[in-house]
Amino acid sequence: MLDFFFAVVAISIGVPAAPLDGVGRPGVSLRPEAPASPAAPARPAAPSSPDAPAQAFYMDVVPAGLVAEDQTPTGRFTTATEVRPILNATRGNWIAVREYDGKDYVYVTHLWSWRCGLAAIAIAVNDTPFRDWPMPPCHEALATPNAILDDDPQPYLTFEAGSVQSVRVQVIYDDLGMDAAGFARGDVLIP
Repeated sequence: MLDFFFAVVAISIGVPAAPLDGVGRPGVSLRPEAPASPAAPARPAAPSSPDAPAQAFYMDVVPAGLVAEDQTPTGRFTTATEVRPILNATRGNWIAVREYDGKDYVYVTHLWSWRCGLAAIAIAVNDTPFRDWPMPPCHEALATPNAILDDDPQPYLTFEAGSVQSVRVQVIYDDLGMDAAGFARGDVLIP
């Protein structure tokens, strides 16, 4: 009875009635409306590069003859479709710098761990030009094709102690998409 009383009071003072959908959402139209014009697409975030311009790709380090590979997901993380979201989410882990045994080590272990979805990696330390960094093969015959085996090359380069101040990385996915990121020493220095 009290509900009836409040409804009569609401009608008499001009408060809009609740919709008839039973959910009680005042002010929500029950008529479908045309969607608003879509907003302009968002621009991709610029790489956190201390030296490189936003999304500047260096084509002179892209190996000749690359062909886009089939992107049917395998569930084994061997395609760009499968590894791109992981690498985008873990961009801050692409490389690491470590002071060890009187040298600076630059590691790309994280990228090599997802290399089966990559076609190439290039790296530039400080102000040096980009150079191709050959990856070990994808071990398709193994249950873990991205594994780094003892016979594979080491996933690091060494430099004079304290000399690595910035690192830029460019990856080319096996669908021929590219991505780049830059890192300052202090942001990727590990113990």
